[in-house]
Amino acid sequence: MAATGEAVLEVRDLVKHFPLTEGAVFRKQVGVIRAVDGISFDLRRGETLGIVGESGCGKSTLAKLLMGLERPTGGSVRVCGREIADAKGADLKRVRRTIQMVMQDPYTSLNPRMTVGDIIGEPYEIHPDAAPKGDRRRRVQALLELVGLNPDDVNRYPHQFSGGQRQRIGIARGLALQPQILVCDEPVSALDVSIQAQVINLLARLQRELGLAYVFIAHDLSVVRHISDRVGVMYLGKMIELGRDAEIYGQPAHPYTQALLSAAPVPDPDGRERRGRIVLQGDPPSPADPPSGCRFRTRCWKAQDICAQQEPLLQLRPGTWHESACHFAQVHDVMPSF
Repeated sequence: MAATGEAVLEVRDLVKHFPLTEGAVFRKQVGVIRAVDGISFDLRRGETLGIVGESGCGKSTLAKLLMGLERPTGGSVRVCGREIADAKGADLKRVRRTIQMVMQDPYTSLNPRMTVGDIIGEPYEIHPDAAPKGDRRRRVQALLELVGLNPDDVNRYPHQFSGGQRQRIGIARGLALQPQILVCDEPVSALDVSIQAQVINLLARLQRELGLAYVFIAHDLSVVRHISDRVGVMYLGKMIELGRDAEIYGQPAHPYTQALLSAAPVPDPDGRERRGRIVLQGDPPSPADPPSGCRFRTRCWKAQDICAQQEPLLQLRPGTWHESACHFAQVHDVMPSF
């Protein structure tokens, strides 16, 4: 489904800092871990925004902030026009009906002591006005059928299903309250490649039929490109590049994005030779002590004095077609074909 102009999710200057403490008995704060540090974006109805980046860049923390599972240190998250960052109690409960989550691991995200019918129907226990008691079994069976499972499986337990089927159960649970947004945190990373494709195709079909908007977090670049309309690249708590999927994958402007794409495996040996590999030096800095200015400068081959003195803003740069946070952003079009 094509995205419309209506924004269902608005994120502005979102910040999450975790206290860094020391001492076994008398805990003393000695710093903060800057997990998410000033991220802004919009998500439109029917759109999929893919979020990519290496481990520890803040992707999963961002997902928790969008769901209201973590309280932000600063900034704003508006879901369908309602602020979730400050919502509590009944207000938070109401907002969560419009935004739901699909977990990463289908083996640990389902309670092994509950039947599939109870798992999918649990949202109705928390939100009893969403479905009358006498109609809940029928709705659960309809959700099972919607995600490609047998409606008669309501009395079976999670251990009786494969990994791909369990993830379908998790998706059905996320759809129970008819949300407008699904936050998918690495939803296929624990699945076999052939099963990954089936789940991705299922999510695409559900989006077309139900008009859902997705925030799709993953480390697999090919999966993100397959499902996303726009892609955001994160590095050390910052969004360093944001644009349409064809622009990010075909003509990345930020040096980190270029290095990230150059490391992705390509099935064509000739393509590997043509694209060239960008090898970054050193390890990512600690989020407890990020570099001044541009956070990527300690690993960047383009770094100059201004990179240490002035933090680059995420904005449209001369000669590029999408936003990037680099003083020396330059389109690079020798990229792998996914």
